[in-house]
Amino acid sequence: MSNASLSPLPSADRTDVTARLRDALLGASFTADGLLELLGAPAYAALSRSETVPALRATRGDTPLELLVRLFLLQQPVPHARAADVLPVDACLESGWLVSVDGELAATVDVRPYGGPDGEDWFIVSDLGCAVGGAGGIGSRAEGVVLGVGGASMTLAGLTVRTPVSAALDLGTGSGIQALHAARHATRVTATDVNPRALHITALTLALSGAPAADLREGSLYEPVDEDDTYDLIVSNPPFVISPGARLTYRDGGMGGDDLCRTLVQQTGERLNEGGFAHFLANWQHVEGEDWTDRLRSWVPRGCDAWIVQREVQDVTQYAELWLRDAGDHRGDEAEYQARYDAWLDEFEARKVRAVGFGWITLRRTAAAEPSVTAEEWPHPIEQPLGETVRAHFARLDYLREHDDAALLEAHFALAAEVVQEQVGLPGAEDPEHVVLRQNRGMRRATRVDTVGAGFAGVCDGTMSAGRILDAIAQLVGEDPVALRDRTPAQIRLLVEQGFLEPA
Repeated sequence: MSNASLSPLPSADRTDVTARLRDALLGASFTADGLLELLGAPAYAALSRSETVPALRATRGDTPLELLVRLFLLQQPVPHARAADVLPVDACLESGWLVSVDGELAATVDVRPYGGPDGEDWFIVSDLGCAVGGAGGIGSRAEGVVLGVGGASMTLAGLTVRTPVSAALDLGTGSGIQALHAARHATRVTATDVNPRALHITALTLALSGAPAADLREGSLYEPVDEDDTYDLIVSNPPFVISPGARLTYRDGGMGGDDLCRTLVQQTGERLNEGGFAHFLANWQHVEGEDWTDRLRSWVPRGCDAWIVQREVQDVTQYAELWLRDAGDHRGDEAEYQARYDAWLDEFEARKVRAVGFGWITLRRTAAAEPSVTAEEWPHPIEQPLGETVRAHFARLDYLREHDDAALLEAHFALAAEVVQEQVGLPGAEDPEHVVLRQNRGMRRATRVDTVGAGFAGVCDGTMSAGRILDAIAQLVGEDPVALRDRTPAQIRLLVEQGFLEPA
């Protein structure tokens, strides 16, 4: 596999040119909001699926914004004279952002406007045709191709805890989106990648977005950083695809099965400072005769709490087809496609893999004598960003560790915001079959409770202790208050752990 089809990259050292280019882009409203207004929601959404026809139809005019969309997002040559009215053309040609093609100008990289969480106008640089990353049928055969923003990138950015930190590490930085987010709240950002082209593009992304430069280091996993370097935040959207061989650097880690994800997680514990968070996207094997949760629990390093969430499971045929299409193999020679498909299935069969799970893993360094490891399947809709939900999850773990059942009964709780109660039963029945508490924020969990649990949660407003509320419920339903106090803490503990109740 070669990189012969990849364009030369703009200079990462010409920060003066990059600043002038950024000013020109912003001056023409080449921003996420500007794109949405110009293209309309359907064409804008189509771009996120790597479909360009609607955007081409919406940019037939001659405004500066339309010219920039055609040039940097749709890879269409534009007239030199018209571009010179909008951009510092000579400087962009000299530094490599643009090239001359038959008297017109063409971009050497994709530049995609990206809105930051506080309304920042950022730009994600990637290889041509790769503004949208992930399994979207990019079809590039170049080994070192660098993709832009995809669903996986945004998922990771959304679930990352965003508290001020001294040092952050982005492992496998790719186009630099995670490093860009980290630069908002980290004093020092280190970004690594095994692909030197990705490090170059990360430098461009940061500079064009007006963000501070990161410490860029080449190498795999933790190899590029010093042995005694530790961090308050580590994030990685690694090459997690479980594939036979390493064809594409951005997705294939080159280790057998899910060993790359396992190695990454296991090596992280010693790299985290006390209280520090690590967030990873990962794929993992569902092996015949093995519970996937046991497999993932074995990855968690000592001294770390963990929250592992499986979002999706695909059987091996679906998984192979997904990533064969990602590489464009379905558009090539049929015999070659079938041979590659066979190779994937042979690999899975040899490892007794029946399916592949996808999700995220969050670690937090803790001094607790008994770290907590939660592994769960949650394929249901969630509300991003989840960073505050993740932080609160681990804060509740600390609270529950510090409070035994007697302390829980003395504590005060409040019902979390936007929790609703649903009663399920036959129409006209005097009593519901069961009661469900449902969150409308964050993980959007739902949990069944008995009538005591529902009544308890409904009364919790922080003014009365849990024990006093239970005593009142016992008197109301005619139950022994001592027995009710004995059996209810487990349910209170679950409601706190899942975020339905908050310590007041």
